[in-house]
Amino acid sequence: MAEVASGDLAALLDHRAIRLDETAANREDAIQRSGAVLVEIGAVDPSYVEAMLARERSVSTYMGEGVAIPHGTLAGKDAVHRDALAVLRFPAGVDWGGEQAVLCVAIAARGDGHVAILAQLAEVLLDPERARALREATEADEILRLLTPVDEETD
Repeated sequence: MAEVASGDLAALLDHRAIRLDETAANREDAIQRSGAVLVEIGAVDPSYVEAMLARERSVSTYMGEGVAIPHGTLAGKDAVHRDALAVLRFPAGVDWGGEQAVLCVAIAARGDGHVAILAQLAEVLLDPERARALREATEADEILRLLTPVDEETD
């Protein structure tokens, strides 16, 4: 398996951290739900969720194409046990500061791991077809496939 730094987002994503039929009242609620999944899978301490909310208060984590990538502040790194992702799909959408987010890809990363993860997510989102497929995915395996780098796909 490729190291995460070389581009395997799917390696950071536990099946238990994929939720494809979520609802949220607003972006704060969506971030709290996303953070709770990271806590549930043991990737972070509960205090990391507040670091995610603090990040959002300082700068929007909306990336475009209906996708937000909530993650914690530098101060929250001590609450991260291991690098991980959580993918939550909100079919009804969530108002994200005037944009409509359908998918949250929550990031937990120690050190500078989030920089590589953000770059890899941006690469996926630059492909409108992959971004659309991510927003519309209804199966966990489809999310995993879409987050696997194109050059590593075998089919």
